[in-house]
Amino acid sequence: MTGTSEQPDGPAAAPVGRRGFLASAALAATAPLPGAAPAQGAAPAAAAAPDTAGPAGSPAAAPGPGSVARLLAVPEGDRDIDWLRAALHTAVRLELATIPPYLCGWWSVRDRRGEAAQLIRRIVGDEMYHLGVVCNLLVAVGGRPRIKDAAPRYPGPLPGGVRAGVHVYLSGLTREYVRDVMMAIEAPEAPLARTAAHSPTIGGFYGDLQAAFRRTAPYLSAEFQLSDRIGADVLEPVTGLDDVERSLEIVKEQGEGTASSPADAFQDDHPAHYYAFAEIYHGRRLLRTARGWEFAGAPVPFPAARPMAPVPPDGWHRPPEQVQRLLDQFDSTYSAVLDALDEAWGGGGRRSLGTAIRAMRAMEDPAVELMETPIPNAPGTYGPQFRPS
Repeated sequence: MTGTSEQPDGPAAAPVGRRGFLASAALAATAPLPGAAPAQGAAPAAAAAPDTAGPAGSPAAAPGPGSVARLLAVPEGDRDIDWLRAALHTAVRLELATIPPYLCGWWSVRDRRGEAAQLIRRIVGDEMYHLGVVCNLLVAVGGRPRIKDAAPRYPGPLPGGVRAGVHVYLSGLTREYVRDVMMAIEAPEAPLARTAAHSPTIGGFYGDLQAAFRRTAPYLSAEFQLSDRIGADVLEPVTGLDDVERSLEIVKEQGEGTASSPADAFQDDHPAHYYAFAEIYHGRRLLRTARGWEFAGAPVPFPAARPMAPVPPDGWHRPPEQVQRLLDQFDSTYSAVLDALDEAWGGGGRRSLGTAIRAMRAMEDPAVELMETPIPNAPGTYGPQFRPS
């Protein structure tokens, strides 16, 4: 694949660092994406409404679903504390929406020791950390995450109308799934890497959030915020604008990369999510060569995966009794995860967060068993639907 116009300023074939990584690599990483299926089930755009009061002694309840485009249409001078709460609630929905499709891809991989499986597992941990960051920010400004209410149904569009045209579905890992779901979700804030010319991206949305925090300079309460190690990162309370800036910058850089030179590594040597998924898709590491950034590095073998078929819009139709039992077991456990997360940021603290993490681990066994159960008279196997009870 042709590299970008940026020329190396150091040795050829140098690996790229994770969080210093966007514009000059966008062309190299962008695979030709076929027309995505039309988004289904999109909710009407909702106004950015203020949070409603919660129970005495608890944070205020978060607002209902909102459109990112409508949030960004609010004049910058009018983006007050209520706008921040509405935007952060939408961020909760966005971060939660990425985790089920990535988990399905990871669970479907048969050999978890392989490089592709390790890349996906790291990204799942990062997304859980991102969810923790936006939940901390929401309670810091007096809101309260409603994580169970935010759980999306699959297949469908991303929440808030970001990445218009991207159709997120649940499936086992295939090259098409990596390209059309994983890479499409994480596509950078660069015109040539976008599937819709006027659709807001997640990175652009978070950039506006950063600017609104700087302009509003709200009081940030540490009450109800959580601290814990999540994946490779440490979630910490945000108590000042520097904390806000740093935490949102990490979220952006882990997902898309940054607009700085790809030679600028930050903290570790992993590519941003979009480029990690692109390495799996192209089957090669991304390297800086004499011609620019290319997928010309060490092989990234595509792993053997359980052939989970895409979950239909209405779920699995009349599954066998054993399959229905597994689906119910999975969804009940998933529901417990969401309930525990709501409780964690509602005053339950790290104990409730630990309950959520243990329940999430318990989702894997029924998921894998479903992925190993063939669908009668159809190709592929069953898989989890992620429909909380």
